[in-house]
Amino acid sequence: MKLSARDARAFIANPSHSRAGILIFGQDPMRVATMRKDIAAALTGPNAADEMRLTRMPASDLRKDPALLLDAVKAQSFFPGPRVAIVEDANEQAAKAVTAALEDWQEGDAQIIVTAGQLTAKSGLRKLFEGHPNAFALALYDDPPSRDDIERAMAEAGLPPPGSDAMAALVDLARALEPGDFRQLIEKLGLYKRGDPDPLQIEDIEACAPLSIEAALDDILNVASEGAVTEIGPLMTRLEAQGVLPVTLCIGATRHFRQLHTAASDPAGVGQGMGRLRPPVFGPRRDRMSRQAMAWGRPRLERALQVLIETDLTLRSSSKAPAKAVMERALIRIAMMAARS
Repeated sequence: MKLSARDARAFIANPSHSRAGILIFGQDPMRVATMRKDIAAALTGPNAADEMRLTRMPASDLRKDPALLLDAVKAQSFFPGPRVAIVEDANEQAAKAVTAALEDWQEGDAQIIVTAGQLTAKSGLRKLFEGHPNAFALALYDDPPSRDDIERAMAEAGLPPPGSDAMAALVDLARALEPGDFRQLIEKLGLYKRGDPDPLQIEDIEACAPLSIEAALDDILNVASEGAVTEIGPLMTRLEAQGVLPVTLCIGATRHFRQLHTAASDPAGVGQGMGRLRPPVFGPRRDRMSRQAMAWGRPRLERALQVLIETDLTLRSSSKAPAKAVMERALIRIAMMAARS
């Protein structure tokens, strides 16, 4: 029978050991792996792997030995407690072995968890679980976590309730990040706030959020955006010493000015435009970028982007010009454009 994502969470909260198995499938491997981990943990409790109550096998092994899954289902552990047999990366070729294991399953046997990628409605593996009276089929889609999902994850991580701005930031990050990255963010926040009863704030999220927004390059990008021409040279030298390549800096600068251009081009104003950026921008960095977007305006931002595009083409071409000097010159040009505002 089919199982919805909401029903799956209810199942995790109150697992049933009378069900033969569950198929978890979807396009995103991380979502599938996370759900598999949660369901297996709910069924077996802690220390299942150490107590040999958890058996994992790739589906490719079932082609060589179709009885492998049935043997794992019937095998007994030296330790008491529920057992689970997991088949990973299953496809249609695994259907025969899984069918045999389900047909021979009896209460007290290891429960079966099968994971797979995207399966069509005609898939034999999917039909097997959807039509089985004592097994589930759970389809996972690429929808971002809901507010309830986020609150549940925070509670599991021991986080205090967030402020309204922090919750809005987490909702934005849940839409922008991969599921595994967002889960790691929640875990990091749980460690960061351990023993701190105060509500979660934007500053806490900024301290733990992934550095996919090129935070290491913020200083020089802000300097260029705000017209501080004399500070570019020393910052370029520092970045070079840290191993940042000119082409990496150019990519980061182009992304920064595209974000400013997106904010400045929004018909509803810069504030609304900043809210539409992906990945989202928070706190003091958002305020600073808002001021930059308003100071530059869309036409001048387009000219700055043209400078960066030409620079990128030069850096990737066969030109013999020193790459650091080419990038530094582009940033100085942009800073002088800002200084003339």
